[in-house]
Amino acid sequence: MMNELSLVQRIVVWILPVIFAITVHEVAHGWVARKCGDNTAYMQGRLTLNPMKHIDWFGTVILPGLLLLTGTGFIFGWAKPVPVDARNFKNPRKDMAWVALAGPVSNLLMAVGWALLARLGVLIGTESISLPLIYTGIAGISINLVLALINLLPIPPLDGSRVVTGILPNYWAWQYNRLERYGFIILLVLLYTRVLNLILEYPMYLAQQLFFSIAGI
Repeated sequence: MMNELSLVQRIVVWILPVIFAITVHEVAHGWVARKCGDNTAYMQGRLTLNPMKHIDWFGTVILPGLLLLTGTGFIFGWAKPVPVDARNFKNPRKDMAWVALAGPVSNLLMAVGWALLARLGVLIGTESISLPLIYTGIAGISINLVLALINLLPIPPLDGSRVVTGILPNYWAWQYNRLERYGFIILLVLLYTRVLNLILEYPMYLAQQLFFSIAGI
């Protein structure tokens, strides 16, 4: 459906879903960290939905824009990571795993919200009102599913790697996390060689079918 839109229309449709998906993802990390005993994000004013507190100009604006312009197949990005000090946790590795999971879970919950918005558009039926809601809902579903799936990949420092770290024995967790310095490079190589597309294509298809069914599309 997005192919019917001009570039300007695509930007208008995608901008709010992208900003909210990335912002809420980070707030969720900080919120769960606070529940586990670490107030670092709260003390630095990062537990807010004000996007200006979270925007990373490359990860939140430039990269998603380039992906939209170049048509790589999907759009993703990131915000400034909320600060988390695991030394404040009672069980650092276990609690960090819960903090990490909070981000993808928040994206899945947001995908439900955008699906319901799209369904509202379907029910309204008046084209001038329904189409903006449907298109924005589709964008919201897509960006949140992409962020959830990508962040669950076990590539340090993605959220999935923090879960793996919580499972591995101490020595192997330490060795595994040494990959973090190469994580961004690995992710970009997977993206631009389209290997990432191949990895995520089927899970993304299944997830989209589920959420599009909720949307009534």
